[in-house]
Amino acid sequence: MRRPFALLAATLLTAALAVPASAADNDDGNEGFTINDPRITESSGLAASRQHPGVYWTHNDSDDGPYLYAVDSGTGDTVARLTLTGIGTPRDVEAISLGPGNRLFVADTGDNLGGTWPYVWIYELPEPKRLEDATVQATQYVVKYADGPRDAEAMVVHPRTGRVYLIDKHEDGGHLYEGPAKLSPKGDNVFRPIAPVELWTTDAALSPDGQDLAVRGYFGGIHYAWNGGKLERKGRLSVPLQGQGESVTYSADGSRLLFGSEGEQSGVVSRPAPGADESGSSGGPGSRADGGDSASKDGKGDSVKVGGAVVVAVLVAALFGLSRRRRKG
Repeated sequence: MRRPFALLAATLLTAALAVPASAADNDDGNEGFTINDPRITESSGLAASRQHPGVYWTHNDSDDGPYLYAVDSGTGDTVARLTLTGIGTPRDVEAISLGPGNRLFVADTGDNLGGTWPYVWIYELPEPKRLEDATVQATQYVVKYADGPRDAEAMVVHPRTGRVYLIDKHEDGGHLYEGPAKLSPKGDNVFRPIAPVELWTTDAALSPDGQDLAVRGYFGGIHYAWNGGKLERKGRLSVPLQGQGESVTYSADGSRLLFGSEGEQSGVVSRPAPGADESGSSGGPGSRADGGDSASKDGKGDSVKVGGAVVVAVLVAALFGLSRRRRKG
């Protein structure tokens, strides 16, 4: 979802950086790729498929319809478009996540006015075994918050328990909300805050082993130890500067974090996940102790853009501060 400040930042960043992503570096797309499909103009979520190596699921933000797109990261081309049935008209689809048993969860949880809808929706459907255009029956869940309506752009599904979590989006930081142990298609599913999140969050992702949570915003990110939902901050993430940074997912093997953005032919940028080595290989269970800015050395071509990025960051920060002073005044 777009806000005036986010749009201004997007304009400045796109003009100054225009960071390309290459799909040719690695057959499984772990080194990043570009989404080529002209129908995908507001990619707002990413999820790495486990049963289709190198395939990433995405969707548009709004005004597109009940569609999901499977993108081959080796080429950047769409290899399947799913049409969801059994649900209402999507309003503001913000995130997608893969749960146990190759079940796809889609979060229609955005709220352009910051908390005016009394309820939002989550959709669940099986990931198809064959990648082809198809119509798929989905289950729709009604979602409410224990502390009232809010805007949420991030959703994660625990890879072992299947429990669904949301993170609300607030400039001063939000909260991790825990859903019921099992979502019900009947009645309301009430999500309750269980841990603070120190970021203006646009997306999040749980590692395949369920031990690490990556949270991203427009200009930064945080790595948390999951710790059963009692989040423990471990360090910063090296988040690329993108025109409208909206999405993040772990690669299927957990070695990389892939960051996506809105826009036509948007780039998906890859960085090593916390605890991975320079090549992106996972170092094993004992390698996740650092969790800091371990990916900062991996951005191909980033070094030549550092000066411009700093200038843009200063401009954006100044404009952001001015807008907040005006609101407070």
